[in-house]
Amino acid sequence: MTTINIIGLAIILLIVWWFWLYRPKPAVKLQSNLVITVENGVYTPAFIQINAMQQSQLTFHRKDPSPCASSIVIPAADFSVELPLNKSVSLTLPPLAKGEYEFHCPMKMYLGKIRAD
Repeated sequence: MTTINIIGLAIILLIVWWFWLYRPKPAVKLQSNLVITVENGVYTPAFIQINAMQQSQLTFHRKDPSPCASSIVIPAADFSVELPLNKSVSLTLPPLAKGEYEFHCPMKMYLGKIRAD
């Protein structure tokens, strides 16, 4: 009985950390060869810095076979793109005003952020 309680507590702590305490690494400045990898339930890098009011090209490479990782949504740019497994997909963002914009899978289990400065 104690083992089950410990496992349950560990799962609860993992859920709290994943949804409320996890903070992405600092923003990575967008470079021409930057590839955002989708693997193990996360985007790497998950926090990207771009120049405001300039078109930007993002390249995603999906290594995660999860169905949730099969597409990416960028609501602010009105983008929804399919990400085939083990292939790279590039997309061009329209000029974005200064601010932060989320990108995520359709269920919002995979989260990332774009900061336009």
